[in-house]
Amino acid sequence: MTHSWMAEWFLPEYMVEDMRLRMYLSRIEHEDDVSQRPVPTEPTPTESNSGNTDPSESTEPSSSTQSKPPVTANGESPEEAAFYELFWELNRSSFESYLEEHPEALDKGWENIYINEAGLNDKGTSIYTTMGEQVLALDAKNQLLLIRVQGSGYLGILAVGKDPAQLRCQASPGIGKYGQPMGTLVKKAGAILGITGSGFLDPEGAGNGGLVAGYTMCEGKGHGTHFTQRGYKRLELTKDNKLYIANASSKVASDVTDAVEFTPALIIDGEMMVEGYKSYNGINPRAAIGQSSRGEILMLIIEGRQIGRSIGTDVETCAKILMRHDAYTAMNLDGGTSAVMYYEGEYVTKCSNANIQSRSLPNAWVYGNYE
Repeated sequence: MTHSWMAEWFLPEYMVEDMRLRMYLSRIEHEDDVSQRPVPTEPTPTESNSGNTDPSESTEPSSSTQSKPPVTANGESPEEAAFYELFWELNRSSFESYLEEHPEALDKGWENIYINEAGLNDKGTSIYTTMGEQVLALDAKNQLLLIRVQGSGYLGILAVGKDPAQLRCQASPGIGKYGQPMGTLVKKAGAILGITGSGFLDPEGAGNGGLVAGYTMCEGKGHGTHFTQRGYKRLELTKDNKLYIANASSKVASDVTDAVEFTPALIIDGEMMVEGYKSYNGINPRAAIGQSSRGEILMLIIEGRQIGRSIGTDVETCAKILMRHDAYTAMNLDGGTSAVMYYEGEYVTKCSNANIQSRSLPNAWVYGNYE
């Protein structure tokens, strides 16, 4: 994208041009693939001003936060049953063992369980998911789960936000002129967690994060100019808390509140778009965001360029991680040194540039404390 100057430093021109051609062919391979979504309609006087619809009338993906509390079973309290329904991916035996060792976790009730071992100097918890992933943090009140994802040569974190109404795009106050580090953007939003948003123009690696690449919308306000190159996509968040994939060149729908443009789309309507992908598939730090069929927000950061810790991975692996968590929609985001995650006042992933914690960014996807 805007970082081709790096390749031009180290590679002969014919190799750079070959890569550009492969990137182009990969983009147009799925040029016509976009989310199938209902046509936006204006709310009637009887509908909520928040834009949220009756869950019985919503289309996929549906929001897990709208479901009724499960029926009590096996002697469980309704609160306990609701907890396990919400955090469906927990390996129950590992969680129960954790509670035996840390009974204080239940002092404020099931709905207020708070466990945080996600810091860079923390080892994580003894809790695992049914997929075998280590749980790093669990915040029942804010409906948030942080999970360690790792494989051959890569290490990262998947954050699962159970309440899609808590997601929005936070712009730097200087967007168009300057960006801000991830931690600053999260604090400005009053949020709990943040990850990469849009890419930005970065001539010779000296960009200040202000000039957003493509178009973005942050809480209803648009910035930048749409990508016109064939195959670029736009991830749109709508008033009813759904994520959709559209072509970057298409008109922004009337019910969109937040959006970023990038490429490639990883998953559209439950179908993986990047299996055997020909481009954007090198081993690099990665960032992606998506939504499960349950309505959960999936925020993924893979660290990279750190020998002995994490080299990075490709977009196909990112898509497979998200599919493991029932992803219905997902988009690749700007990776490299921009790929970081900030949670509860600290960076929980390492930037690929060991000299900094975060580059200055034009915006960020943030979650939590949204009113």
